[in-house]
Amino acid sequence: MVFVRACEEMAECVKDAVSDLVGRPEGAEYVKMGADGTPTKKIDQVAEDAVVEYLREKPICRTLISEELGSMDLGGPEGTIFLDPIDGTYNAVQGIPFFALSIGYAIDGTLLKGYVQNLATGETFSAERGCGAYLDGRPLRVSAISLLEESAMSVYGRRFDPAPVLHLGRRLRRWRLFGASALELCYVGAGRIDGFIDFRGTLRVTDAAAGIVVCEEAGGRATDLDGGPVRFGNEVTTGYCLVATNGVLHNKVIEYLR
Repeated sequence: MVFVRACEEMAECVKDAVSDLVGRPEGAEYVKMGADGTPTKKIDQVAEDAVVEYLREKPICRTLISEELGSMDLGGPEGTIFLDPIDGTYNAVQGIPFFALSIGYAIDGTLLKGYVQNLATGETFSAERGCGAYLDGRPLRVSAISLLEESAMSVYGRRFDPAPVLHLGRRLRRWRLFGASALELCYVGAGRIDGFIDFRGTLRVTDAAAGIVVCEEAGGRATDLDGGPVRFGNEVTTGYCLVATNGVLHNKVIEYLR
């Protein structure tokens, strides 16, 4: 509960800090090149600064890893927080109500807790290993869909190689792209979609850590493209691929990807 309460306080700090930038072109102003190797927008920097200020005053972990600053020693108790201060930056700047604060917590490389709040709507997903996943305090469960032909999935492919995406996409009933990985993983956990697949090799630990915990604790499954364990490192410069489903569809999706 300490983790969730702290995350809720951080979410309030972020919402207050970025309120004047959401849906406004000023939010998209280039600030610097982030530690992850992508441009940092003003809204990203302001959001990250709000979280860093909070954690400096109330450290709940030893290490912070964030997309913009990279790694920071907070001097707190054991554990690492993986932070994406604004997951879905484009949505936030354009005023599309699908962007989130994503906070994952790990000890010795093992993801243990996740917190994702849609900053536009206030919907909050949280999970802890062995304790289940929740949406605004209500238990979550993945869908029971067992046929690809009846499924709805978010599928992201490489810009110049759409073939693998199209091969799988022809089997799906619905194809949805929302633009915020952490929330899409939570949507799998909530049964709103049946899978999230990212072929691009650009997904970072900060994007996915919290959402994976929510998805898996809700009964879903998350692996690499071969069906093996996802082994995220602590470097925000490294990108990954990911397959997350309701579990029932997982092997079928892996077969198509092969």
